[in-house]
Amino acid sequence: MPQPPYRPHASWQPWHQGPGAAPQQWAGHAAPSMLASHADRERAVDVLRAGYGEGRMERDEFEKRVARACAARTVGELALLVADLPQGPVPQSAAAVVVPGAFRPVPRRVNGKAVGAAVCGLSCLPTFGLTGIPAVVLGHAARAEIRRSGEAGDGLALTGLVLGWLSTAGWALVLVLSAMMLITVG
Repeated sequence: MPQPPYRPHASWQPWHQGPGAAPQQWAGHAAPSMLASHADRERAVDVLRAGYGEGRMERDEFEKRVARACAARTVGELALLVADLPQGPVPQSAAAVVVPGAFRPVPRRVNGKAVGAAVCGLSCLPTFGLTGIPAVVLGHAARAEIRRSGEAGDGLALTGLVLGWLSTAGWALVLVLSAMMLITVG
C-alpha cells in the first residue's frame, strides 16, 4: 500500500506566513539581513525544484515556496524557504562568505584635520612643543567637523588635542617659572 506524502506540521513551515506575520528569527551563519541577489533566488529555486522532484513536497507547496523565493528581499528569507530540505543552506563561517566589492559598505573617510592634529600632537616633543597650538586648533576643528559630517578620525583628533594641550601647558609652566626666576633674581 503506498504511503501518503510527507507533510510537516504547518506551524513549522515558515513559508506559510501570511502578510503581516511576525518574521521568524534567523539562526544561520551568513548575515540574514543581506539583500538577496538574483543568483541567490535562483539557487533557492533550484533547491526547491530538487526537493519537489524527490517528493519532499506537493505541487501547491512547491509553487508557494517558489513564489516566496522570487519575492524574497533578503538571504534570510531564502534560507527559511529551503531550511527543511537536505540541500538547504550549508553552514559556512563568516570568513568563507565572499561579498563582491560593489556590495561592501563604503569605508568612512578619515577627517584630514584630525590626521593633522595627531601629527602635530605627536611632533610636539621633537619640535620642543612648537606644534602644540596647531594641534589644539586642528583637533577642535576636526572634532566639530566629525560631529557634523560623520567622518572617521575622532580618536586622532582627540590624540592631537591631548598632546597639544599638554605641550601648551608645559610651555606655559616654563614661561611662568622663567618669569618667577627673573623676578627673584632681579
